[in-house]
Amino acid sequence: MKLDRYDLKILEILSRDGRITKSRLAEAINLSVSPCWERVRRLEKAGIIEGYGARLNPAVLKSRTPVWVQIELKTHNVESFARFESLVRETPEAVECVAVGGGVDYLVKFEADSIDAYQRLIDAWLMSDAGIERYFTYIVTKAVKRPSSGFAASDFASG
Repeated sequence: MKLDRYDLKILEILSRDGRITKSRLAEAINLSVSPCWERVRRLEKAGIIEGYGARLNPAVLKSRTPVWVQIELKTHNVESFARFESLVRETPEAVECVAVGGGVDYLVKFEADSIDAYQRLIDAWLMSDAGIERYFTYIVTKAVKRPSSGFAASDFASG
């Protein structure tokens, strides 16, 4: 699907403010309400807009201890990767996980009730068949920049 400047501006605005009214969105991109809203529905139907939601502040809801962990697996084959990734998906405290190249295999972000709770969780992982060779724990002392859903139109412009 080819995106034009109006589509890109719609995406940029909605990524920052999913609750904007139809009329304010149309005004912001200099289109009338009906064609603007048709574009939004087209972007939704194409799967570019997957949904709308609120960004929650977990620290306000419940105090959690963020911990980043580098993990290296003992073996590097499809089965061991699948087994480890399954464990990650089944662990609610593992809120983010990426496979990386370089000296380690995965970076995992945990949000645990406490350092003790994190340590009990990682001990259970080590005793499981997850295949962890070694891990390095990094306790977060301060959040410098939190993720947001916002993006710039240039993120999607074709060059």
